[in-house]
Amino acid sequence: MQRDVKSSSSALIYSSLPAPLAKSVDIKPQGTKEAEAFVNAFLKRSMPSLSDEVIQTNLKRKALILEYNRKKTKRKKKAKAKSLSAKQRRTMRLFEIKPEQQRYELFLPLHELWKQYIRDLCNGIRRDTKPHMIQTKLLKADLHGAVVTVAKSKCPSYVGITGIILQEMKHIFKIITKDDKLKVIPKVNSVFSVEIDGFVTYIYGSKFQLRSSERSVKKFKPKGSIDL
Repeated sequence: MQRDVKSSSSALIYSSLPAPLAKSVDIKPQGTKEAEAFVNAFLKRSMPSLSDEVIQTNLKRKALILEYNRKKTKRKKKAKAKSLSAKQRRTMRLFEIKPEQQRYELFLPLHELWKQYIRDLCNGIRRDTKPHMIQTKLLKADLHGAVVTVAKSKCPSYVGITGIILQEMKHIFKIITKDDKLKVIPKVNSVFSVEIDGFVTYIYGSKFQLRSSERSVKKFKPKGSIDL
């Protein structure tokens, strides 16, 4: 009985289409041998890893699930752009200001841009503007271009120096004075005053030892008294 089922299934696979059906689907009818050759060639292309004997055995015993033989392609990893290290930046002198560029008048337009930036940040500075709000904004603002004055310092030679901030780093300010001198002022043990449209705020450098990018997300807590 089992042999009869196998032989009937094989005959069904390799049998030719009836003439009316072949005509309706616009297929040229083929003989049994041609149909058998086509099926064997198709199965061989679909399953190249299997031998003819295995294909015929599986074909007689059970239904086949044809799988698409997809070629595996290796994905190329994108090379990440490596940033320069601190040592490489120092070697290349990226942050050094050339002596011919150390002129106060060259950075006056930068100061004007900074003032407009602070006005926009505070939605305009008016007489009724709360000082606490302006001070909070200034603590998180970018200070490049601001005019600062060293109000207090444990080093007396720093007191009274006024200039435009050209570079702010974690521990120092680089400022250019009106007499075209570049000064490096440490933040620690110094108090700086910043003036904008008649409003003066004080920055305690010892509590301000952060990069400008870090200050923008830091929450400053109000404190009653702060020592140098």
